[in-house]
Amino acid sequence: MAEAYARRAGDYIGAVGSMDDVHPADIHLVGDWAHRIEGEILDAGCGPGQWTGWLAGRGADVRGIDQVEPFLLHARRAHHGARVDLGSLDALPYADAAFGGALAWYSLIHHDPSSIAVPLGELGRVLAPGGGLLVGFFIADATEPFDHAVTRAYRWSASDLADMVAAAGFDVVETHTRTGAAPRPRPHGALIARRRA
Repeated sequence: MAEAYARRAGDYIGAVGSMDDVHPADIHLVGDWAHRIEGEILDAGCGPGQWTGWLAGRGADVRGIDQVEPFLLHARRAHHGARVDLGSLDALPYADAAFGGALAWYSLIHHDPSSIAVPLGELGRVLAPGGGLLVGFFIADATEPFDHAVTRAYRWSASDLADMVAAAGFDVVETHTRTGAAPRPRPHGALIARRRA
């Protein structure tokens, strides 16, 4: 998957590498969530670093990680030396309980129902007890694969994803959905959870 994204890094950065087209509701949701986090935030699967840079610019203690090196090079250039690391969500290179929060904004979409427990478990491991998790995802009535522009991805039913998050040691506290709204008219879901003690 990393190789597929690296081959199309320029196109992807051009399409979603800035905050210009982010839905205002998403900006509000992520900003409000981050404001309530105590401790460092991990932007898990940060891509070109748009959220990492945006959060840092608003005073958050934030670090990004992604497995696509061209994204990290762009993030450091575009976001004034943003702190970003090369690595996989399936094996995060951080200590247990190192973070107060983790943002996984559309970064789990390529994990299928049989594999998503791995990154969710890793996010649970690196979050302190009580730490916050915010997941953005494609939503559907039933969990299903689809042909993403880069490689196969999954739409999740909110209940299926909530069950997986709960099984990884979290309490789900909020679910948000949106369909057909400009400027990015796609079925969207967001889930907020808290790491159990």
